Amino acid sequence: MKIYCISGLGADTRVFKYLSLNYEIVPVSWIKPIENESIKDYSVRLSETINTNEDFGLLGVSFGGFIATEISKRLKPKVTILISSAETRDELSPFLKFMGSLGIFNIIPQRFIMPPKIITHRMFGTSRKELLNSIIKDTDLNFAKWAVGALANWSNKTSLKNVLKISGSDDKMIPPRRSRNVDIINGGGHFIIVDRANEVSCIINRYVSKLYTNNTEPDNDINSKTG
Repeated sequence: MKIYCISGLGADTRVFKYLSLNYEIVPVSWIKPIENESIKDYSVRLSETINTNEDFGLLGVSFGGFIATEISKRLKPKVTILISSAETRDELSPFLKFMGSLGIFNIIPQRFIMPPKIITHRMFGTSRKELLNSIIKDTDLNFAKWAVGALANWSNKTSLKNVLKISGSDDKMIPPRRSRNVDIINGGGHFIIVDRANEVSCIINRYVSKLYTNNTEPDNDINSKTG
């Protein structure tokens, strides 16, 4: 089975090379958003790059998780894996939803979309500052501004079938919420796909293996802790 992987805001395939999955990883490249395009509409266009003629899974990191969720609703993959992300709007922070309701992200100057490095380092909670700085440097600010605004107005309330969510207990960007099928890695921040790649990989491999063995959704402890 191939797992199509969608990176976080500004990130690229570098974040996936730390994973050790038992399945083929296929990074999905971003496409240019249309002005004022919703996450749902953007995901429809991006989904056209995915081969659905064979079993496949979706993996989304951070902002990529919202895209993966919308694609999953459309294409029905074998499994959807959300890392440092959320499945529904209810899992977003009240602050982000409030800012979205004001439309504030539509008027913020592009140069203010990415915070200073010292703030970003704290928000991501990672010791891999060199890699994070490189990702920030390569971020397309036009894409970032669209993504932040689209995320703040994301309205999905539909739960997915066969979904696995992995979050760090100390994630300051998208704090883990009590919900079904979530594995919480103790002490992990928003960059667990890199910082805790071995644990993330083990959780994914175990979940997908059970899914194939039983051909049903594995049982997950809602508040399971790893690490």
